[in-house]
Amino acid sequence: MRISADRIHRLITDVLTAWGMDADLAETTANVMTATDLAGTDSHGVSMLMTYEKLRESGRLDLRARPTVTRENASVALVDAGGGIGHPASVFAMRKAIEKARTNAVGVASVVNSHHFGAAGHYAEMAAAEGLVGLVTSSASLPSVAPTGSAAPRLATNPLAFAASARRNPNFMLDIATSTAAVNKVKVYDYHRAPLPTGWVTDADGTPVDDAGKALRILREDDLGGLTPLGGTPEMSSHKGYGLAMMAHILGATLCGGAFPALREPEDPHNIGHFFLALDPEFFRPQGMFEDDLDDAIDLLHETPPLDPSAPVLVAGDAEAATRDERNGSGIPIPDTLAEQLRAVAERAGVASDVDDWT
Repeated sequence: MRISADRIHRLITDVLTAWGMDADLAETTANVMTATDLAGTDSHGVSMLMTYEKLRESGRLDLRARPTVTRENASVALVDAGGGIGHPASVFAMRKAIEKARTNAVGVASVVNSHHFGAAGHYAEMAAAEGLVGLVTSSASLPSVAPTGSAAPRLATNPLAFAASARRNPNFMLDIATSTAAVNKVKVYDYHRAPLPTGWVTDADGTPVDDAGKALRILREDDLGGLTPLGGTPEMSSHKGYGLAMMAHILGATLCGGAFPALREPEDPHNIGHFFLALDPEFFRPQGMFEDDLDDAIDLLHETPPLDPSAPVLVAGDAEAATRDERNGSGIPIPDTLAEQLRAVAERAGVASDVDDWT
């Protein structure tokens, strides 16, 4: 089924406020989650409501928490999310970084004591929308990625996002997990009952797993096996993904005091950390020259002869821009399995009327 972005937004807002979240925080969170679904990152949008419900019920997630600045100077800020959901703290922090970059060419904000913040690319694109360069990294809570040469999960999927503003083209926007795939993408494959691409997840013996349901059980329950680092195998340079995962963790969490997931005790707070950087290219070059040069590079890449004439060469950000245009017109696709789960969440929150007539 296809559901409009407005209806998705209303469902998220109503559920979050029913759970006790202040209206402005719920609005910010719903904005980020809905924008994420519109851009095609289905793993990090409305499908996360069930995870947030479990975190709330377990007492791990404080939906009333408001981000606060604990340390600040002209270019840098440290933000405490207070154990709350990551979206409001992350929007707050990137706005801080953007504000500082406006006056000092560079702004950095680090967030500690947070939870899942959705898609990293959303926050990097906030900077690009202001004519700045944005860089975002984050830690995560689940040890799900085995280092190269092991089957024991020690790292999280630790995303990395980078965005830069163009003029003629969609902004360059790279948003990747440092694993071959993210946990929530495995979940999306399970919703669709589709086989996993070979090499995303391996078992305790290092054998690829193509059943998405089995893969989720490995990720959530087993001590061995998990997602592969970006690259998949040592022969395909998985050490690069492994190294990028550590880099993202160091910037996202070690810098501000966030937890390393494999060292965290089960009863400890998740204490996820995020890192946001905004950089003003006008400090380095006359106004507009950065965007013009970026457009020229993107144009050249678009003009590169494709191997398949029906599949032109794309640049990071193109797919999201095209998906956003398409979904703004036709709605966000919701698999039946996900719709059933969302109806159940809405019913438990007392807002079931929002999804009763989804068809």
